[in-house]
Amino acid sequence: MPDCHYVTCVSQIVPEMFKTFKRLFVWNRFFHSVLASAVHLPSATLVLMRVVLFLAALPLVAQTWPQWGRNAQHTGTVDIAGQAPSRLLAQVRYDPFAQIAQREAGGSLLVHYQPPLVDGRDVFLPVKTGEYVSCNFSLPQRGPCGFDAWHLQQWNIRRLRWDKEELVERWTVATDWKPIPNAGGLGGWEPVFHAALTPSSVFVPAAGGALLELRRNNGRLRRRWEPFGAGKANHYVVGPITVDNDGNLFYNVIERDPADTWGFFGGDVPGAWLVRISAMGEMHTVDYKTLIPDAPRTCRGSFEASALPWPPSPTAVPTSVPCLSQRPGVNIAPAVAPDGTVYVVSRAHHPQASRYSYLIALKPDLTLKWAASLRGHLRDGCGVLLPIGEPGGCRAGTPANGVDPATNEAPAGTVNDLSTSSPVVAPDGSVFYGAYTRYNYFRGHLFHFDANGRFQNAFDFGWDITPAIWPHDGTYSVVIKENNYEAGSYCNDTSVCPWRENGPYYITQLSPDLNVEWRFANTTKEECSRGIDGVVRCLPARKDGGFEWCINAPAVDARGVVYANAEDGNLYAIGQGGVELGRIFLNLAIGAAYTPLSIGHDGRIYTENDGYLFAIGTGR
Repeated sequence: MPDCHYVTCVSQIVPEMFKTFKRLFVWNRFFHSVLASAVHLPSATLVLMRVVLFLAALPLVAQTWPQWGRNAQHTGTVDIAGQAPSRLLAQVRYDPFAQIAQREAGGSLLVHYQPPLVDGRDVFLPVKTGEYVSCNFSLPQRGPCGFDAWHLQQWNIRRLRWDKEELVERWTVATDWKPIPNAGGLGGWEPVFHAALTPSSVFVPAAGGALLELRRNNGRLRRRWEPFGAGKANHYVVGPITVDNDGNLFYNVIERDPADTWGFFGGDVPGAWLVRISAMGEMHTVDYKTLIPDAPRTCRGSFEASALPWPPSPTAVPTSVPCLSQRPGVNIAPAVAPDGTVYVVSRAHHPQASRYSYLIALKPDLTLKWAASLRGHLRDGCGVLLPIGEPGGCRAGTPANGVDPATNEAPAGTVNDLSTSSPVVAPDGSVFYGAYTRYNYFRGHLFHFDANGRFQNAFDFGWDITPAIWPHDGTYSVVIKENNYEAGSYCNDTSVCPWRENGPYYITQLSPDLNVEWRFANTTKEECSRGIDGVVRCLPARKDGGFEWCINAPAVDARGVVYANAEDGNLYAIGQGGVELGRIFLNLAIGAAYTPLSIGHDGRIYTENDGYLFAIGTGR
């Protein structure tokens, strides 16, 4: 307790105690039932029970890493110091299909993973079982395989607990959740299965747009939450579950049309909802189709490849398509500000209309507060990032007016279904979102809006990143990856858009106005792997320019130390100013999935590589 005058301390502590009691009452859904069953006990016993329940739950109020981005604002920062990455403390396999899935995709692991969820000595991790059917065309095919056979795998949630120096399994529970099918629309990228913790429960996705609420101590089912009723075979939970400061849950659901899942044949999405389950057990949904009442019905697509280089002429206009309805991206976690404002993102369902995307703010009752289009804010295309009349640039004669060559319009940010980028709420109430853009070598843009939906600025990288927010010195910094991919600028025809050189690849820290504060470049020159004997063996890297950062959500400790995975197979600790403080090799370089990290209450770092969980630290 801080040093202070008695009266001052009481005035400070009593409101906080009241908030703690209130939140405890809300969080512990069993609290009512326990006390109700004891109404005939002596009053002194009831008081004692209340005190015991309160004290027993106090350590659970401030969980270390219970959800995507650590908290409902997704800031990815903890108020403790992380440990140095000097030792592999534990290793647990959670995806036995990682290596075969990587081979299936030609060397890349196209799977989105949940970060390890950590609270005290407990670690909660999705684990796969079931069957992975490979498309080995040397053998007769008897059914769906590869990316079209995700439904044959089984997703489980496992509770691990530190017992001395080992992570020991306490329970594993199978779920009936399946990812929304690839059906040609997800490029083989497997959607994320993502749980969330509350002090007494683990909430995990289930079939039919439902959630399972499991008891944390033993994994037994407490309740199946079914906002849409039973038997909804075409309803899919998409993206992580978010828990706000008061214990309310938020998540997205998409209903698919089995005949046309992604609108390739003009079929609209049957339904798409944001679901809210209150701490008191009330279920409420809002249809994304109703959130943007003035969303256009006809959208402009992009030019045909036969018309390259783009734009075909200074006045060319691409073909129009039906926009279809607005819906959430497949891997998006809703964000909730401290004032209860809920932030989500949406996109037009037609595959050629994804440039019609929005950042949406909802009031706590899920009515619309504002919606901000991701169109019309950028002017860094032709003549800015892209030269005119040169290889990789816009067609000769195009004005240097900053348009996207694919549309001949001001560039638009896209909510991409292959990305896990989710809204992040900064300490000043403003909101960041990492959108996809193709014309800048697949780099995307980080968009920044104020709390009223006014566009503030953008940074020329935003692909598949939920930025971390590090508060310090009365302000804050924004931490992202900044990869420069070996790719063509805006098209896939190498005669028009030749590939540029590989790298450089940075971890970058930005100011609130998105100016660079520092960069740290990956400069590794070796490709390594850890053998079954535990020995790490390395060969010279096949490319110069370093390795890309394989993270979609970095973790930052109280000192501003950034923890991030790179495709060289290492976990890095990067200090302020862009100084390397340490690194440790995990399991495999090249082909790693974009993965998030988490930090435990003792500063241990939890990360993932090649289908394995790694606990990293000094061992203390």
